[in-house]
Amino acid sequence: MLIVKNNVSCCAYCADGSPFEAKIEVDINEHSQDDKPRPYVCTVCDKRFTKKGSLKEHKLSHSGEKLYLCTECGKRFTSQYKLNRHKNIHTGKYKCTECSRCCTSRKDLAVHMQCHSGAKPFECSFCSKRFSQSHCLDCHIRIHSGQKPYECYLCHKGFRMAGDLNRHMSVHTIDKPFKCQECGKAFTRSSNLNNHIRIHTRDKPFVCQVCGKEFTRSSGLNRHMRVHMESETYVCSPLGRKTI
Repeated sequence: MLIVKNNVSCCAYCADGSPFEAKIEVDINEHSQDDKPRPYVCTVCDKRFTKKGSLKEHKLSHSGEKLYLCTECGKRFTSQYKLNRHKNIHTGKYKCTECSRCCTSRKDLAVHMQCHSGAKPFECSFCSKRFSQSHCLDCHIRIHSGQKPYECYLCHKGFRMAGDLNRHMSVHTIDKPFKCQECGKAFTRSSNLNNHIRIHTRDKPFVCQVCGKEFTRSSGLNRHMRVHMESETYVCSPLGRKTI
């Protein structure tokens, strides 16, 4: 059964939310075949577990502590379960037959396959960007509406996507292994370091397709696009990235 919690679609069995309803539907199908009692409940997000150890492992996802290391690529995870899912990328267990992309799970592969249909009947009324699934459009509209249903329980910062919240939790940890060689500033993720380095290199790969203004980050371009959306002078086209 699908429920809505804090304006986010969730699996009624485990309270696991996602902007992609296709993922949740697969999750529900898995739970419907599993009638095991789940007496252990997370007090933060209400997700339920069959074992106390599973609940203890899950709580690490809220603290941001990442104890589980992938020996293939060095990426770290908050639980053994997430590490095992990640390893499927390296083994190619869930591989797209269309483009050879490797996914972490059967759910992710099912959602990914939708992008190969080609049809994009759902159009954003703000910027005319089109999507193949209605839930992708709903998620995209949060850029324009400012809705941030995923909130950090430590600092109460809001996010549009569950994945953004998961990545944010790392800022609450002490470990910052990625250090800028120019100024010494340290970061919890390599992607944040890469974004920061553009300050020194003055690289601006994100380009507004309306006026040509360039930005170092996609978030800066997203904020800038609102200027055009609020003006009747422009009809906004999809966000662009500079090609070399």
